[in-house]
Amino acid sequence: MLGLGLLVVGCSPDTPDAAPTSVAAPSPSATSPAPTPDAATAPAVQDVPTVTVASVQDVVTGLDAPWGLAFLPDGRALVTLRDAARLVVAGADGSLSDVTGPGADEIAAATVARGEGGLLGVAVVPGTGSSGPVDVTVYLTSRDDNRVLRATLDGTTLGPTRVLLDGIPNGTNHNGGRLAFGPDGHLYVTTGDTYTTRLAPDPGSLGGKVLRVTADGAPAPGNPDPSSPVWTRGHRNVQGIGWAPDGRAFAAEFGQDTWDELNVLRAGADHGWPTVEGQGGAAQGYADPVAVWATSEASPSGLAVTDEGVYLAGLRGRTLWRVPLRPVTAAALDDPAADAAGVGTPQPLLAGEHGRLRAVEVAPDGSLWVLTNNTDGRGDPVPGDDRILRVTVRAD
Repeated sequence: MLGLGLLVVGCSPDTPDAAPTSVAAPSPSATSPAPTPDAATAPAVQDVPTVTVASVQDVVTGLDAPWGLAFLPDGRALVTLRDAARLVVAGADGSLSDVTGPGADEIAAATVARGEGGLLGVAVVPGTGSSGPVDVTVYLTSRDDNRVLRATLDGTTLGPTRVLLDGIPNGTNHNGGRLAFGPDGHLYVTTGDTYTTRLAPDPGSLGGKVLRVTADGAPAPGNPDPSSPVWTRGHRNVQGIGWAPDGRAFAAEFGQDTWDELNVLRAGADHGWPTVEGQGGAAQGYADPVAVWATSEASPSGLAVTDEGVYLAGLRGRTLWRVPLRPVTAAALDDPAADAAGVGTPQPLLAGEHGRLRAVEVAPDGSLWVLTNNTDGRGDPVPGDDRILRVTVRAD
């Protein structure tokens, strides 16, 4: 989908002890527990290259608790500010403009920002904006629920909004909130369990799920239940989703006390929460993650996929994680048991250099744009925070 000319922010990745507890998930036996935190137990993967950060630059600074990032057809980026319930447009030249108009006013009025809730994800509707206004979708926390809205953006003026999807459980924490259009043209919506764990496995609830809907908000054709937007279930709090060029869908998930996860998504899969955290669920019919981290090392939020790796923005871990992609056969793409063999050992980048990292997206020029998240009440802001970083990497 996207080439190797990525940009990643930060330090040299060759710090061997930066995160000793991260491992590529092995194929577990029927009774295997979560992986041991001893890095020596991780399978050695030598057939995929590492990368080195080539450069890191500030694109814009002074953002107030930014959360979501999506590129517009003209190369600028639309950014959500969680607590202020505002949208801004950032240019590669450092320009920053407020989004105004009736849609912006409606979003501000509808958003209730408390805890981890507020104005969260944003995505651009494919096929719009090539020669004029562009349609965008946003995910916000309202008084009664989390919901997805759609509106038309003309320059920096947002027209009236309409609700695409509502009734998603909301709470102070675990609201999910990432939006992304897949290669199939449908909108994927990540939700959280809002600390009500029974919602995650319940197919009748929209909490603790990855949802799949059309650009107009209807359950997408091919969903496991044609009448439901639910695509996968058994999630604690998914805040990152993206696709490899071969069609594999990856999602980043916050663990509770032990293991954060990188998962491959397949229609109808149950990822095990709250019964399983990390590895060890396959014998019970759950989908196992393909990589795991100790929760102190990651707390993975946004996610971006290139043709050589999956990049995850770490909050608590203050690290940009790269999980190398390994080639898989066409047969393996249809075999859940082969998913773990399709990735290499996680590699830490930017460890501790820029504080908490909330989102990462691949820019039109192939660089990575990374949102820091130090002004949300949990970080340690420095002058200029929060910021968008432009990161480039090169293969070793």
